[in-house]
Amino acid sequence: MSLKSVVAGVLALSLASPVWADEQQASFDLQLKGIRAGSLSWSAVEDGKSYSVAGRLKTGGLVALIRKVRYDASANGGLSKGRFVPVSYSENADTGRRQSQAVMAYKGGVPQVKSYNPPREAKDYDVDPGSMGGTVDPLTAMYMVLKSVEPGQECAVSQEMFDGRRHTQVKTFERQTAGDEVVCQGEYRRIAGYPADDLAEKTRFPFSMIYAPDGNGKMMVTEVSMETVYGKAKLIRR
Repeated sequence: MSLKSVVAGVLALSLASPVWADEQQASFDLQLKGIRAGSLSWSAVEDGKSYSVAGRLKTGGLVALIRKVRYDASANGGLSKGRFVPVSYSENADTGRRQSQAVMAYKGGVPQVKSYNPPREAKDYDVDPGSMGGTVDPLTAMYMVLKSVEPGQECAVSQEMFDGRRHTQVKTFERQTAGDEVVCQGEYRRIAGYPADDLAEKTRFPFSMIYAPDGNGKMMVTEVSMETVYGKAKLIRR
C-alpha cells in the first residue's frame, strides 16, 4: 500500500469520527476512619451520542491485610438529551468472602439480567428487573456523580440504579461556592432488594463533594466525604 493510500485512509477515518470526544480518567485514594483503605480508578469516553466507562475498586493498606476486596466493572450505552441510557454492564466482584459475576443488557431502557453467579434461591425481597426501566447500572451512576462538568453544572445528579438485585438511588444537590471551589451535598439511598434487617439498620447515606477547576475549563471532583456501614469514609483525588 502506498503512503498516499495510507494518508487518504487516515483522513477518511478522521472525517468519519465524531466532532469531539470527551475522555476522562481519575484515581482516588479511599480512606476509612482516617486510614488508607484502598483506591478507586476509572476511565471513560463520551462522544455526544454514546459513552463507555471502566472502573476498579480495591482495598489497600492495612485494610487489605484484613480483607481483600476488589470490584471490576465496565458499562457502555447511549446519550439522549443529557440522559445516560445503558446498553450493557458487567462486573466481577470479590468481597473477600464471596466472589460473584454479573452481566446485564438493556432493551428499551429496561435491564435484563443475563447472568448472576453464583446463582441463589429467590428471596421474597427480590426486585423484578422488568420494573426497573429508566435505571442505570452502578458504574454508570458512579461516573455520572464523579465526572468533570462545565462550571454551573455541579450538584445536579438524580438517578436510580439497579445492579441486578438491588434498587438504589443517588442524588447531589445544594450547590454552594467557596472561593473557586464548589461544594455539593448528596445522598445514597437503599430502596429495595435488601433483607429487612439491612433496611432497618440504615437506608440513607449522606455525603458531600468538593469540585475544583481542572485547568481545562471544567470542574473536577477532588474529594468525597461519606457515611458508610463501616463508618466515615473519604475519596481523595490523586
